[in-house]
Amino acid sequence: MVTVLIRWTWLRAGLHNGWWLVTSVYLVVDAGLSPAQLVLIGAAQSGFALVCEVPAGVVADTISRKWSLVISQVLMGTAMVTTGLVDSFPALLATQVLWGISWTFASGSDVAWITDELDQPDRITAVLARAARAELTGAATGLIVLGLLAWATCRDLTIVIAGVAMLSLALYVALRFTEHHFVPVRTARWSGSWTIFRRGISLVRRSRAIRLIFAATFLVNGAWSVGRLFQIQLIDLGLPTDPDPTIWFTGLGVAGLLVGALTLRVAGHRIGGTHARNDYALAATAGVLGTLLLAFARDPVAGAIAVVLISGIVKPLTQVIGTVWVNARTTADIRATTHSFLAQLKYLGEITCGLTIATIARLTTLPLALTACALLFAATAVLMHQRADRGAGRTGIHT
Repeated sequence: MVTVLIRWTWLRAGLHNGWWLVTSVYLVVDAGLSPAQLVLIGAAQSGFALVCEVPAGVVADTISRKWSLVISQVLMGTAMVTTGLVDSFPALLATQVLWGISWTFASGSDVAWITDELDQPDRITAVLARAARAELTGAATGLIVLGLLAWATCRDLTIVIAGVAMLSLALYVALRFTEHHFVPVRTARWSGSWTIFRRGISLVRRSRAIRLIFAATFLVNGAWSVGRLFQIQLIDLGLPTDPDPTIWFTGLGVAGLLVGALTLRVAGHRIGGTHARNDYALAATAGVLGTLLLAFARDPVAGAIAVVLISGIVKPLTQVIGTVWVNARTTADIRATTHSFLAQLKYLGEITCGLTIATIARLTTLPLALTACALLFAATAVLMHQRADRGAGRTGIHT
């Protein structure tokens, strides 16, 4: 079952990351969206996902983690296909919102599924770290394959092809994922769902460590608005237009993912251990340095180095540490719901901070908007030096 998870993670990462590479260029070059519109799309996407996240997590905890993932694949593939068929801002906004909603049925459901099906608590941290590395290597493969396909054909066609492939991945989940240890709520589902929701709230209220990682997730994902500004900043810095920009962004994306896989390989034994909090703070500090370098770079080479630093260290480390941190402090009956709470803080950070970054980008300059992102990374680093609950040591993650 671990192999099934790893293969699915690798395939999904390849498709959605390759799709996003081509889509990110499509939004700027073909659709001609402005920096403010790009960030506003992210904020709107996060807003709808925020509303749907906990209900989707409760569905996974009451009905099925496996079928929640199937729903996610279908919605995701549909959103990806339709993105390549439109080029107006309102239509693209709608497709990206649907894409955001699709993730709510997957966030936490995959972790909850493998944790319960494996039923070996001593192995789960290593499995999640391995899945994270597979996600990065799969993403690198997707960037190369779909990036080259977009260069050889056209961007909108590549976007549609990736979406169709993602739709077909729903069949893989339906046929290969088992669900032997999950017991669905068969009676009084509405009241049972409400009980699960309240248990999740109660857990968060009792655990200072979970509240700490929730706050850090809010800040670091608000700072990740920088990820939507990579392309336009590098183009402004003079990124060559020959060959096609897609090729340049493919190379940068692959470099960042390979650095991320190496980072997780080196830090793998520390992710669920006593250094998790310090590693999270160091990753946020790297975000400060990388974002400031990108903001005030004089040429595309310096900007490219900054992009690799941010995408290769900051994002993979903070995501994996946050997931393992929460997973170690929850129970099987509310696992997907608790991970949904974590995802809600991610979306809330993207909405509130993203709107602020969009306003700064629209009223001032792009370097100042990037500087604001760096300040959010700095706040995250400071926060993670705070002490969490003493019970953290019992889970293997000292805070």
